[in-house]
Amino acid sequence: MFSLSLPGAVNMTDYSFLSLSALNDRIAILRGNIRQLMEQAAGSSGARDEERTAERIAQQQDELDAMVKERDSREKK
Repeated sequence: MFSLSLPGAVNMTDYSFLSLSALNDRIAILRGNIRQLMEQAAGSSGARDEERTAERIAQQQDELDAMVKERDSREKK
């Protein structure tokens, strides 16, 4: 497997370029997204819908975890 890297492209798991304020804003947005997805999951039925929603929740949670880790590492400095 190989990965393509475009010149000037930003690594989506590298949040070091964000200000602390922007990082906190994005963390709040992700938490809201996860809350909405959980509500959708509770109201939907069907294995395919549940699987798709679970994947989206997991992706959002992974991104949230990475952002919180970045924020916490900055606060320790």
